[in-house]
Amino acid sequence: MAHISDSADAPETAGSAGPEPAPVCSARGCRATALWAVVWNNPRIHTPDREKIWAACDEHRTTLADFLSARSMLLRVEPLAG
Repeated sequence: MAHISDSADAPETAGSAGPEPAPVCSARGCRATALWAVVWNNPRIHTPDREKIWAACDEHRTTLADFLSARSMLLRVEPLAG
């Protein structure tokens, strides 16, 4: 069985057409470029090795981290790889 990627008519992947778009902050309503990765895990539903990431701009880094920390879900905040 042929996969769609085997077809000559298959569209190119999104990353091959040029640079990826800048990540956007995960805070509600914010469209600023994200510079931080707020890494978290909900221990009630995720295994310890599962890590979720919210992208954050400078303005919302602390707000997002505090929200997760108050719920014992914050693992760490680190610069977003770029």
